[in-house]
This record gives sequence, C-alpha cells and structure tokens, in this order.
Amino acid sequence: MTSENKDSDTMPDPLLIQESGEVYRNPTEVQMSQIVLPCHANHCGELSVGQLLKWMDSTACLSAERHAGCSCITASVDDIHFEHTIGVGKVVNIIAKVNRAFTSSMEVGILVTCEDLYTDRQWKVCHAFATFVARRTEAGKVQLKQVIPRTQMEQMEYSLAAERRRMRLIHAEIITDLLSSSTAQLGECQEYQDAVPAERTRVESVELVLPPHANHQVSTFGGQIMAWMENVATIAASRLCNAHPTLRSIDMFHFRGPSHIGDRLVLKAIVNNAFKHSMEVGVCAEAYQGGEPLRHINSAFMTFEVLDSDRKPCTLPRIRPEPVDGKRRFQEAIARKKIRLDRKYIISCKQTEVPLSVPWDPSNQMYLSYNNVSALKLMDNRNNWVLASEKNKVRLYTLEENHMLCFKVEMNVRVSAEQTFHLLSDLRRRKEWDRHYEECEVINQADEDDTIYRVATPSVTKGGKGKDFILLASRRKPCDSGDPYLIALRSVTLPTHPPTEEYTRGEVLCAGFTIWEESSSVTKITYYNQATPGVLPYISTDIAGLSSSFYSAFSACSQFLLANKDSLAALPPSAL
Repeated sequence: MTSENKDSDTMPDPLLIQESGEVYRNPTEVQMSQIVLPCHANHCGELSVGQLLKWMDSTACLSAERHAGCSCITASVDDIHFEHTIGVGKVVNIIAKVNRAFTSSMEVGILVTCEDLYTDRQWKVCHAFATFVARRTEAGKVQLKQVIPRTQMEQMEYSLAAERRRMRLIHAEIITDLLSSSTAQLGECQEYQDAVPAERTRVESVELVLPPHANHQVSTFGGQIMAWMENVATIAASRLCNAHPTLRSIDMFHFRGPSHIGDRLVLKAIVNNAFKHSMEVGVCAEAYQGGEPLRHINSAFMTFEVLDSDRKPCTLPRIRPEPVDGKRRFQEAIARKKIRLDRKYIISCKQTEVPLSVPWDPSNQMYLSYNNVSALKLMDNRNNWVLASEKNKVRLYTLEENHMLCFKVEMNVRVSAEQTFHLLSDLRRRKEWDRHYEECEVINQADEDDTIYRVATPSVTKGGKGKDFILLASRRKPCDSGDPYLIALRSVTLPTHPPTEEYTRGEVLCAGFTIWEESSSVTKITYYNQATPGVLPYISTDIAGLSSSFYSAFSACSQFLLANKDSLAALPPSAL
C-alpha cells in the first residue's frame, strides 16, 4: 500500500501551520506501509532485505517522480546500515522525500521504521539516501525545479545534500586510490589449513526481466536488481558459514547502465574475505539480449553476520582466496573494512559522540572532511540563537544545548563574497587581524579543498603556556546561488605532530565561517564556534559581557578585508 502526504510520527520534522490554517506537508513526501507476510520472509521468519530494498526503491522513485513530473531512474544508493531485522507480522513504514534537486538529478532521503501493532512500539531500521535521474523528454534534457525547504529539518537536509553529492562524485576515485595504496602495504595473504576455499562460495544465477520487474518506461526497477543481487549474496554467505546470514550493510554503489524488459540478468557473487564476526560478499550484475556481449549494470559489496540464539555475532570460518584475482579481492576487502570502520566511527556517530580530535589519514580524509563541513552546516541551520551583545553592527549570539555552549559572531562587509572567501580561507593570513593567532603553518595539503594547519595561540594567563591546535580546514564554494561559501575547522591528530612541552594541545570540535552574498558588493560573514574547554578561556569574558574583544577582533577582520578587497584573489596553499 502506498500513500502520499499522510500524517506520520516517524519523521523528525516539526509541522508548520500555513496562513490558510492547513498543516504543511512536504509536497514530495511519499509514504508506504506494508505488513510483513510469510511470502516476504526467509525461513527465519525475518523480512528479506531484498524485498525491503524493492519497497524502498519504489517509494523513493515515486517521490522523485512527484518532484520531477516525469519518469525517473535510480542512479546510485549511498551506504546503508541495517540496524534491526523485521519479523513476520510487523509493519514496515517507509517515508521518502526529495532533499535537493540539481540539474537533472535529485537526492531522495528514505527513512525506514518498524512498527509492532500489538505494543504500539516503533523503531528505526535504516536511513538511506538515493540519487535519481529524470529521464529525457521529447523536448530534450530535463531541467529540474529547485526544492524550497520550509522547515529547519528540510533546510538542514537541503544543505547537507550538497556535501553528500560532492562525496558521491569523488567516492569512486578516492576508493580506488585508497585500495591501491592499502593493498600494496598488506603483503601476501596468510594461509590457514582449516580455511574454506572461496570457490565453494561462488554463486551464479540468471533472471529474465519481465514486465512486472520494470516501470512504465520498460526499465528494470533498481530495487528489483538490488533484490536479485541480495539473493545471490545471501547464498554465497550461507555457503561459507552453513547457516543463515544477516545482511548488516551495503556499500555505496552506482548503476552503470540501464536494464530493460527482455534482458537476461546474470548475477554473480563470491565471499571476498571473512573476518572474525563478519564477511564481505562481492556481487556483480550484468545483462545481455540475444548474442550481444554482457553489459555491466552494477557491482556492490555487502557485509553479513551470523547471529546466535541470543542475537550475538558468531565467529566465522576463515576463507582461502582464489589465486590472482581472488587474492586481490581478499586484500581489497581488508582495506574496505577499514574504510567502513572509519565511516561508521566518524559519520554515523552523533556529533556529541565523536571524539574532539580524530586521527587523520588518507583512508578517512573523505569522511572527516564531510563530517567537518556537515557539523558547520548543522550549526548554521539552528534557529534558537540568543543575541548576547551588539556593538557597531557586530552581533554576538549564544546557544546552550546538550551541555555545550556555542556562539556565533555576525557582521556585514563591503567586499565581494568570493574575495572574502579567498582571504579568510588561508588561515596563515588570520594573524593579520586575529591576535589569538600567533603562528600558523600548513603541515599537510590533503587536496585543493582540505588543508591541515598547526596554529599556536598565546597564553591567557601571565607566565602560562600557550596553546597549539592541529586543525583541518575544509573549504567549499557554493553548489548553486542559494548556498554560502564555507570554511569549516575541526581538530585532528597527526602522528608527525604530537603535543610538545612548549605548548598545551588544544582542541576544536566545530568552528568556521559561512559567507553569504547579500549583493555584488556586500557580504554577510558569520563565524561559529562550538566551545570546548580549550577554547572557553579565550571567550568567557565576552560571553559574560565583561569584554568587547570580539568586537575588536572582527572590526580588525573587517579592516583587513577592506584593505585587501581589490588585491588578487589569494591562492590556496596547494597552489603555492
């Protein structure tokens, strides 16, 4: 059963009352509710993940088509982590809505919850993001209309969608580089006598694409392909452990080409590696019609566990990889496991659970950068700031939430937004206007958008030690005209720069600038900081209203920007 724009207690979005008195509903929101019947379940009485993926894809596709006004196809699905299994008799509730539209593609957020009708309990199963592409019409390429966020939650997802899109675009290239560098360091695979040969887990199956498997444009549903892939992956995992496995996660994947009615879909799966409590299964889907060569449709990596009667993970047998390609897949699975752990550690945690300083290395650069920018965007989207003081149009706001003090400083300058961004994004120039920046040096140029600095600040007490910070600075230009420029800062650790006797190592959880273009010559600058114990000594007197050093610092910043408004755009450190 599919319904649109129903009341829901599962979406964490507050309702708005419109001027007409009607309750606001996101116009792209689509809901599906399904009772899990025995025909949907495996022999353990749990909903097949393949069936769930079909329902998720159908709901998301309807949401995408509602916004686009034309047929859409699934282009990619981000990492999915399944927190719980779903038993027969339970109700699956799926809510999908378009978070943001780009030129011809859009991100759809999908929330899956489970409901027990007898106890009235509900719990989250997974939260996923899928990208859909609007199909060309007879008039030519589709130009999607923009999504207009109305609530704080919609504004937050709209803002984060741009950062997730950036991560998708660079994901394949970065993962390839990481796998190449990681597997080169792993050396030879260790042999174990009791290991299960990987060939034993190999599965191949063929499916004929029929009209019920396709949409009204005769393209095979992406969810149907995912369901078939999950089926062969489950068989491969079962052959290793001789038990029923539980699918825990699916890595981000992209559909590389379309499939149509009449295609023969060849699905292949094999266990790439088995760890103590989990295994990675690689799956490939290829299509052909008649005597034509195979077309690559999709590849995915799925992680399975085997649970005992107490729902605890069992220890799995080791696997012996096949020669050459099998050993490559075995080693790449080890590298992907580390990447998954980094992703879960950095992205899946709540902001308050992430340690202040996370170790930086190339394997987690993409996720740290995402976390850095996302944290700043989340702070920017909060709407319960309290004005603490104002002097000559420099405004200081505070926000206390979850025992954490946040503050922001806001001002306007008569300098273009782009020039302001270039001048503020090179932290080495900040000491020209901020007396707290005594020293600043680049210690690692990760890429054009991410730089790691060491910043030294003076002591706040006479005769005391100064502090130093190792900061990851992530720069972002606007994705479109409705976005600000961003400079996000957070602490990281580098083994090459441990704490020293000379300085006390400080930490920054979240800080940075948002830079909005008010007009061609006027820019609104907002500085944010989620105050940690290392930062509080520098700001406590301002927060209490006993000092106006904030005004002095940002007045100096304004003068610095005005003095350099016509200078050549500052080059990023990578260009020097």
